Amino acid sequence: MNADYVLDISSQAIKVAMLLSAPMLGGALIVGFSISLFQALTQINEQALAIIPKIVAIFLVMILSGPWVLQTMTDFTRTPYRDWE
Repeated sequence: MNADYVLDISSQAIKVAMLLSAPMLGGALIVGFSISLFQALTQINEQALAIIPKIVAIFLVMILSGPWVLQTMTDFTRTPYRDWE
């Protein structure tokens, strides 16, 4: 095992981690933007109104994308690193 091998595995692991976190972050971004727009239009300034829908959205996205996340993580751990390039 040389340094190139370790660097390749590390870079692929970072790419997979970013890919797996994208649905949750995207859902939180969309819900957060929508709530912020609603708060700006109605001039309601309540923190709970901003946080609770984001938490619910993240949980829903996690439930919906769970099988894909599990399959992607399993493929990454079982597949040799050369196939991920």
